[in-house]
Amino acid sequence: MKIKKKDIEYVANLSRIELSEIEKETFVHQLNDILSYIEKLNRLNTETVKPMSCAIDVTNIFREDIVEPSISLEDTQLNAPAIKGVFFKVPKVIE
Repeated sequence: MKIKKKDIEYVANLSRIELSEIEKETFVHQLNDILSYIEKLNRLNTETVKPMSCAIDVTNIFREDIVEPSISLEDTQLNAPAIKGVFFKVPKVIE
């Protein structure tokens, strides 16, 4: 399949994008290069290639779940602009 200038103009119109004549010609050339490369890839015999989800061999690295002390209530409220008791006071967002 070859991309023509008419196709670029059609997509640009749908996208509401104004393209100069030079840009149109550039896109025609670039998209045709991409499509010819895809055609080349489609000709490859990939029947013996196993499907994979990642290009490199990756394993999960887990760390020990260690219980550590939490931040105290007083420390969390130090940076709060307003507090009410043990709660953060925020502006009302629902009428």
